[in-house]
Amino acid sequence: MMVYFVGAGPGDPDLITVKGKSLLERADIVVYAGSLINERLLETCKDSCELHDSAALNLDEVTAIYAAAKGTAKTVVRLHSGEPSIYGAIKEQIDWLVANEIEYAIVPGVSSFAAAAAALSAELTLPGISQTVVITRMAGRTPVPQGQEIHALAEHKPTMCIFLSVQMIDSLVGELKQGYPNDTPVAVVEKASWPDERVIKGTLGDIASKVSEAGITKTAMIIVGGVLDGAYERSKLYDPVFSHEYRVSKG
Repeated sequence: MMVYFVGAGPGDPDLITVKGKSLLERADIVVYAGSLINERLLETCKDSCELHDSAALNLDEVTAIYAAAKGTAKTVVRLHSGEPSIYGAIKEQIDWLVANEIEYAIVPGVSSFAAAAAALSAELTLPGISQTVVITRMAGRTPVPQGQEIHALAEHKPTMCIFLSVQMIDSLVGELKQGYPNDTPVAVVEKASWPDERVIKGTLGDIASKVSEAGITKTAMIIVGGVLDGAYERSKLYDPVFSHEYRVSKG
């Protein structure tokens, strides 16, 4: 038996990796996040594949599926939305597998923050604007460690990709304003890469009202920072007067 944690990507079924799709095609058991993944991905599974929607399952119920397959030659795919390493809750599953001497592997996926950046035609790191990307979330029912609150991170004015927080947009904006100017660009991408993807653009001054008017309350990525403004310095990488290991300056 082998368990594979596979990143399903942000929604578009074509954004799963070739390796991830191959594993789905030969899987004997698939445990998938039904509330988040595009179920078109399951169409690649063979007819005999055992499917389990984890949306209503707790950890013990998920690991019970693994336990039932232990000692067999079955391939199990745990299909996570986006990229499993970001808010994927895979560590607790891995610890259970290790304790029960079950082999596993992780197949990375395309994160929703990357899909949101693509929807915005945005480069998240721009010379002279931001060379740091922070992936974070608002504290809600799940707290964040001290010093990692939104207002603390905002003081550094990085490009910020904020997960799982659009339902708290008013509080989020209040936190962000403690570090960023009121005119800082903000974009909210709902269901990035899905057919019904929506993009809302604004600033810290008006984004909350725009999101409220649009009725967006979940499944949205919030990107904040000057990289959305359009101004930037040219990269040294392709600057004709800049030399590096593979190119001599022509300046």
